[in-house]
Amino acid sequence: MNEQKKAGRYQRILRQLEELTEKPGDPLSRMATICAVLHHKMEYFFWTGFYLLKDDRLLAGPYQGPVACQELEKNRGVCWAAVTKAAPVVVPDVHAFPGHIACDARSQSEITLPVFDKEGRIRAVFDVDASQPDAFTATDSHYLEEIAALIYREAEQEG
Repeated sequence: MNEQKKAGRYQRILRQLEELTEKPGDPLSRMATICAVLHHKMEYFFWTGFYLLKDDRLLAGPYQGPVACQELEKNRGVCWAAVTKAAPVVVPDVHAFPGHIACDARSQSEITLPVFDKEGRIRAVFDVDASQPDAFTATDSHYLEEIAALIYREAEQEG
C-alpha cells in the first residue's frame, strides 16, 4: 500500500475510533476496540495488540491474531525497547533485532509504541506485527501514536 493510501485509511480509522472513544470508557475496553478495528482494516497487520505494564512486567492484554506470549522477558525484545526508549520502535526485520522474542515465527516486521496515561506514565505497549518484512513506516508510527493516545483520553464534555 502506498503512503498516501495508507495515510487516508488511517485518517478514516482515526475518525471512527475518536467517535467510539468520545464517551467515558475503560482503557482495557478501548484497547480491545482499537485492536479489532485495526486488525480487520489494515490487511498487513498479522498480530495487533497490547502488552500491559504491571509491576514491572509486560503481560498480554487485548489482541487480535495468533496466540500471544503471555509475558515478555524483562528488558528483551521490541516491546521492552519501546518502554526503555519511551518512544515508538520500528523494526523492518525482526530476525535482525537483538533479543527479539518470537511469539510466532511468521512475524517478519514489527512496530511497538508506548501507551501513556494522563500523568505521562507508560501503562502498556501497543504492538503490531506483519508477516512480511519492512511493513511499517513513519506513516504507521504517526497514526498509531494518535490512536494510542485515545486510550486514556478524556471524554468529551456534554453541553
